[in-house]
Amino acid sequence: LQLVESGGGLVQTGDSLRLVCTATGEAYTNRAWFRQAPGQDREFIATITWSSTRIYYANWVKGRFTISRDNAKNTAYLQMNSLKPEDTAIYYCAAGPAPGGTRPDAYETWGPGIQVTVSS
Repeated sequence: LQLVESGGGLVQTGDSLRLVCTATGEAYTNRAWFRQAPGQDREFIATITWSSTRIYYANWVKGRFTISRDNAKNTAYLQMNSLKPEDTAIYYCAAGPAPGGTRPDAYETWGPGIQVTVSS
């Protein structure tokens, strides 16, 4: 299984972005999104099971971000709305066998990451 993120870039405060995680190989895994800002630990955002029946978000998301997936396309998404400068980070897609994991060590496969920069 390999993962690649796309859809990042430079936006202004209040804008929206949709990140895309495209997978090749084994698809029957749970997917998650994390982010990491300079000098900070990798931070959990959201996770979704294969069937999309179980979805978990970090408390700080507060409805601004939405995770989803399209198994026919072997793709997961992170819709990000009302972006703030503090959302600036490298965003990572991850895949793992256990549902509901919120720690990075719960995931076996990672994409290379994609930069999201929100200007004030």
